[in-house]
Amino acid sequence: MNSSYNTIVVGLGAMGSATLYQLAKRGIKTLGIDLLSPPHTSGSTHGDTRITRQAIGEGDHYTPLSLRSYEIFRELESKTNSKLLEVTGGLIISSESKTASINHVPGFFENTLAAAQKYGIRHEILGAREMRSRFPQFNVDDDEIGYYEFEAGFLRPEEAVHWQLSLAQELGATIHAHETVKYFEETATGVTVHTDKGTYKAEHLVLSVGPWLPQVISELGSVFKVYRQVLYWFDVSASFSDFAPGKFPIFIWQVKGSENGIYGFPAVNGASGGFKIATEDYTSTVTPESVERNVSTEETVAMFESKVAPFFPRANAKCIKSAVCLYTVTADSAFVIDWLPSSKRIVLCSPCSGHGFKHSAAIGECIAQLTSTGETSIDITAFRIDRLLHKSQT
Repeated sequence: MNSSYNTIVVGLGAMGSATLYQLAKRGIKTLGIDLLSPPHTSGSTHGDTRITRQAIGEGDHYTPLSLRSYEIFRELESKTNSKLLEVTGGLIISSESKTASINHVPGFFENTLAAAQKYGIRHEILGAREMRSRFPQFNVDDDEIGYYEFEAGFLRPEEAVHWQLSLAQELGATIHAHETVKYFEETATGVTVHTDKGTYKAEHLVLSVGPWLPQVISELGSVFKVYRQVLYWFDVSASFSDFAPGKFPIFIWQVKGSENGIYGFPAVNGASGGFKIATEDYTSTVTPESVERNVSTEETVAMFESKVAPFFPRANAKCIKSAVCLYTVTADSAFVIDWLPSSKRIVLCSPCSGHGFKHSAAIGECIAQLTSTGETSIDITAFRIDRLLHKSQT
């Protein structure tokens, strides 16, 4: 077995699969290692759909990543004859209420609008009357306002991971599934990775391990927190046409009087598939091993009564299915895409803070550029890790 590579990528979810594909595309000899067999349902990259949008409310420095990812996903669709990105339009609802929920960062709605104006992204601002007329499925209040983005939509995460890994293998990458990394060490000449099945050497190592990050790099465990999130699909069969793609946009709603808002999708799996809706929960940390992966009846009832019934009266209380995924979160809800402290051979690329998949294709390209040339075509300096280390030390 060949044990020498130019780059090793550990963790083959959203960021890892994109990185492996981009490295292989450049003819770089690459090994990808995953604890399981991606795409799988134990991390952060599953659940049928992920929102994609171009004007990014978490900060306009994300928008170049989103725009480039759109291009790469379309390229992938062309290469694989698959459907990865579907444009449905996107509606972000907010208000001037001081009790409105915060979506990752303060000023999310205003930041979104500013990014759209800066990058010329097609959008409209809708008042409550206009939203009721165009989207009567949403029970908006008189003082709520909407930002509608024409090119927003959803991605299919499992398909994206599958096809990027498949193409990477076609281009020469090696993939080892069901292999556990025990430890790694950096030397003067490269990096050595020790697993339960072998030892491998490379010039560079990329760590894109998602919720396993605090365990893989224990000394940074206090910097990254992992939280359990639940996704729900509620029945809309009696009013399916109102929730079908083309009629119902993806949405993010900064709910008044609630710490956390809601987000969701059209009924993409037909009349019997339900429409997907979720909120965010940051009450207690978990690990991939300790997390409760079953969703209780009490949780489902509470979700419907507090987050579905008041806002979507055409949905009903029957839950078609639910799923648990994991967020790996930083203190400022931003990414980390950077060399590991005191290293120029090991790249950390994992904490997505709940809004990473839409950017993953471009991030994979950036990591491939960073490890092969030392520079990236998109500015990623905002995602350096030292900003978090300084906070943790104060």
